[in-house]
Amino acid sequence: MALSKQTTAELVKKFGKDEKDTGSAEVQIALLTQRIKDLTEHLRKNHGDAGARRSLLILVGKRRGLLDYLAKTDAERYANLIAALGIRK
Repeated sequence: MALSKQTTAELVKKFGKDEKDTGSAEVQIALLTQRIKDLTEHLRKNHGDAGARRSLLILVGKRRGLLDYLAKTDAERYANLIAALGIRK
């Protein structure tokens, strides 16, 4: 499930340094978080969708790796980001 251009632009504007900053860890984590929320809602309605469940686990793993990287390189940015996104440690 892809994010709409509008949703992506909003997240990039909120978490990026400017409108074109799509590569920073904060933006990537925010985009993955939104996709995870969307897939979670989909799986609540469609319990038997094994492909979506696998995709969800892959996205969670990618986000975990990016969060670990951010925590290791800049703890303050990490703390601010998980507070803003409502992610638990």
